[in-house]
Amino acid sequence: MSGGGRRKHRGGGHDEEHENHERWLLTYSDMITLLMVLFIVMFAMSTVDAKKFDQLKESLAGAFGGSTTLVSGGASGSPDTSGASPDKIDLRSAAGGEGPTISTLTQTEAQKAVADAERAKSSENLKKAEAEVAKLREIQKQMLELLEKAGLTDSVQFTIDERGLVVTIITSSVVFGGDSAALLPQGKEVLDAIEPSLLQLPNHLEVGGHTNQLPVPTKNYPSSWELSTARASAVVRYLLDKGVPAGRMTAAGYADTKPLYPPSDPLSVTRNRRVEVVVLSDQPADVRALLPVAAAEK
Repeated sequence: MSGGGRRKHRGGGHDEEHENHERWLLTYSDMITLLMVLFIVMFAMSTVDAKKFDQLKESLAGAFGGSTTLVSGGASGSPDTSGASPDKIDLRSAAGGEGPTISTLTQTEAQKAVADAERAKSSENLKKAEAEVAKLREIQKQMLELLEKAGLTDSVQFTIDERGLVVTIITSSVVFGGDSAALLPQGKEVLDAIEPSLLQLPNHLEVGGHTNQLPVPTKNYPSSWELSTARASAVVRYLLDKGVPAGRMTAAGYADTKPLYPPSDPLSVTRNRRVEVVVLSDQPADVRALLPVAAAEK
């Protein structure tokens, strides 16, 4: 019995030894798997997408005014973390393209080139804004000549903002009566003076009605919102009858939400009560934003 027990014990030890002997396969397979994943990741990081590379080259060429030089931190294009100066690669040469020799750029030079490009673009936009202001001023001059002949220059003000040329028509006892959206004879004369210039333009026109801040109850309209909108619509209808295309005009009422003068100013009662005919600029937004600056310089 004792001998059998010892043999059984030896047999059990052999099974345990066999089990421990095979355990290294699990560790080995895990290590092989991790190494494979590591090499796949390294390979993916080192592979250059040719399409994205060309897109980057074209973007840099536009930003640097035609230069296609890229700052790189090594052969793979990754940032240099060794503390050494970054390598410099000419993308046009690397891509096998032809063209004039382009000096390589350091990181500081690249940043300066981008800043110069931005300044050049701003300068170009300012020139476009100045040209647009000159065009709008010519329209203003034509309107003023007819207004002077009719003796109505005091009824109209001209300004240029980011929208375009703003023709402000004071409505107090000239264009409309109190609590009324019916055009008075003198109001029609004002529109007759500005209409010829508007008719020959391709620009879109925005007509806005405004009231002052006085809380005067209206009888013909529920509130100043309806009154201001009705006045803007009356101007649009009159210009439409004069031949201005309907597709070029919009009407809007703003009540007293956009005053020219604060309520404390004595002029607020008369000057905030107005109709604005805005000759909208057809320039891009970044050029329109510079219109007030260009107008101030003139």
